[in-house]
Amino acid sequence: MSTPTARLAELGLTLPGVAAPLAAYVPAVRVGDLVHTSGQLPSVEGKLVALGKVGADVSSETAAECAGLATLNALAAVAAEVGGLDAVARVVKVVVFVASDPSFTGQAQVANGASQLLGDVFGGAGKHARSAVGVAVLPLDSPVEVELVVEVAATPTIRPL
Repeated sequence: MSTPTARLAELGLTLPGVAAPLAAYVPAVRVGDLVHTSGQLPSVEGKLVALGKVGADVSSETAAECAGLATLNALAAVAAEVGGLDAVARVVKVVVFVASDPSFTGQAQVANGASQLLGDVFGGAGKHARSAVGVAVLPLDSPVEVELVVEVAATPTIRPL
């Protein structure tokens, strides 16, 4: 069985550098065995790959690709927090925000871009709970924003004798 890092390479993907926060927050926080990411945008080297509302300015297909890219950025934040993707035991929860034209109702299909990537990278451990939420606007006019919660392998505790 291959590791998440190996599967990512098999997909022809590499983790980007962690995106710099746009305001007063950090990219990821570990609490016990869970890592929560801040919302990540579909950016490459600090530049958004698409702008606007899904269903008007951005197609569903492009938005699903954006969700996958934002998920890759979220995985970079996780990996930086825990020392690599291979420390992830499972994906717990994914929240995908979709900047939607008022008539657009395909948020779940857009969110599949995130879910598909996680399944490809983590196999069965990539199955997760998910919310796909339509919103009026996202930071920097991004069409998509993704948050992850993952479980990491427990760190052994050394107890004094």
